[in-house]
Amino acid sequence: MSYKEVDPKSIKTPELHGLLLGAIAPRPIAFASTIDKEGNVNLSPFSFFNVFGANPPILIFSPARRGRNNTPKHSYENVKEVAEVVINIANYPMVEQMSLASTEYEKGVNEFVKAGFTEAKSTKVKPPRVAESPVAFECKVKQVIETGENGGAGNLVICEVIHIHVNEEILDEKGQIDPFKLDPIGRLGGNWYSRSKKALFEVEKPLQKLGIGVDALPEEIRNSSVLTGNDLGKLGNIEKIPTSEELQKILLPVPYQDIIKNPNAKEQHEIAHQLLEENKAMMAWKVLLKL
Repeated sequence: MSYKEVDPKSIKTPELHGLLLGAIAPRPIAFASTIDKEGNVNLSPFSFFNVFGANPPILIFSPARRGRNNTPKHSYENVKEVAEVVINIANYPMVEQMSLASTEYEKGVNEFVKAGFTEAKSTKVKPPRVAESPVAFECKVKQVIETGENGGAGNLVICEVIHIHVNEEILDEKGQIDPFKLDPIGRLGGNWYSRSKKALFEVEKPLQKLGIGVDALPEEIRNSSVLTGNDLGKLGNIEKIPTSEELQKILLPVPYQDIIKNPNAKEQHEIAHQLLEENKAMMAWKVLLKL
């Protein structure tokens, strides 16, 4: 395996920018509505964005300096004048309009109007929220950290959430946000976006138990030429290797019952891999231990 080695100081900013955005992906998008001291509204998306705490609730986005001409974004200028912002969450039904709002219109042009979004009055801050957005966070700007003075430099806008609007249509029966109903999008490099609804999968968090770890797996499993790193991670995320008594109670799907009677090692691991792809870890253990 060979790697391209890159010294960030040895390449031009646009090339470095493309490398960063292509690799660090997908990125959530802050669809930020701000207002200047004259009351002019601005709406723009930023993929340099994430959540950084819950107590207090902190969101940070970065309207970086333009690499082309080293000028600041209107959103950055606005939060310096009026230290408030609404971070609207964009989803797939909004993506084309949101992209249109990223157009570099002249200062004072309202992107709500240009992109066809509806201004909704906020509860605790001056900037309006996007009525079409499934979730909107009203925020007070606590601090702005400028990371540099040249084109491409970031401006970290540290925001404290003081009010939240959640469209009840995206909630499940437990009152939690359903990712399929939210249908969020993420930003990649170039013109590319991702749509979570089309590629959602779950990974069990090892918070409530102490997994045995990959190092504790039997050697023939750990060194398998068929099982992937993801497979080994799933097998290692178990508190103990299942006993024969436990596995005897597990019934394999009919297609596998005859195959595993006399499988060779490769067939055995291929079946286990397929079961692990289907998140059937106990069945995979049954196959791997030939029980």
